[in-house]
Amino acid sequence: MNERSEPTTVTAEPLADGGRMDSATEVFVAHRNLLFTVAYEMLGSVADAEDVLQETWLRWMKVDLKQVRDQRAYLVRITTRRALDRLRAMRRRKEAYVGPWLPEPLLTTPDVAEDVELAESVSMALMLVLETLSPTERAVFVLREAFGVGYDEIAAAVGKNPAAVRQIARRARLHVDARRPREVISPNEARTALESLRRALETRDLQGLLDVLAPEVVLVSDGGGVRQAAPRPITGATKVARMIVGGSGKAGVALTGDLTVVNGNPALVLRVDGEIDGVIAIRVEDARITGLYYVRNPEKLTRIASEIPLTLR
Repeated sequence: MNERSEPTTVTAEPLADGGRMDSATEVFVAHRNLLFTVAYEMLGSVADAEDVLQETWLRWMKVDLKQVRDQRAYLVRITTRRALDRLRAMRRRKEAYVGPWLPEPLLTTPDVAEDVELAESVSMALMLVLETLSPTERAVFVLREAFGVGYDEIAAAVGKNPAAVRQIARRARLHVDARRPREVISPNEARTALESLRRALETRDLQGLLDVLAPEVVLVSDGGGVRQAAPRPITGATKVARMIVGGSGKAGVALTGDLTVVNGNPALVLRVDGEIDGVIAIRVEDARITGLYYVRNPEKLTRIASEIPLTLR
């Protein structure tokens, strides 16, 4: 789906205007992790988020800093506008995507997992819920709920008046609240469920899977037309367990799962004969897994080798 782009690099170059580039670059770099987090939460794609940051920087280089009262807010505004344009374009690309589309998993730094608010805002479960919002609803929800941006500033970013933004925010919040997990579980609870899942996967233990899966569990797998994946979500513990066991490789193939932290939450990196096969994120309620999100598309597995810093501030 996405052509991979190189991470945004920003270097200060001397200009004839007395070092304005150095000053502007310093400000941009100081807020880079925040801007990336905004773009990623809106897009669910690292490559697209990096492209948005590059576009934001190029636009920022043309700004007269003396006329900017709040540099952070101005940068967030530019990023939001660029991300909105890209999100609308991505919707057209997703219509041609083969099978279900899942957000790109990120190997995140330890501080992300320690920040409960941040970890929930980038969790695979919530990111998937955000996919059901319109582009403007998603932008408003992300800016308001995750980053605490004021309505006036959001209005300037999305091209709406503050009254309309308040209505959009309320509608988006109700929509998300109806679909997000009922409770935020602790990392220990998630790791316990993942450990049970890992053991069952490695031993191809059908009953072990049934024990850890909730009766109404939903499996969403993303192969992007490159790797084998279910063409649509699979519902029900028995169907999901049989699908996993049946598709976990031929007899004699070594299947292993490595516990890690993806998108600020415990996850599994699944390997077949030592080679990465995919990343499994989960949704847990009442100590059992209610959602399995299995990303197998190789284009979405390039960012799990090194940690990516995220921040809400």
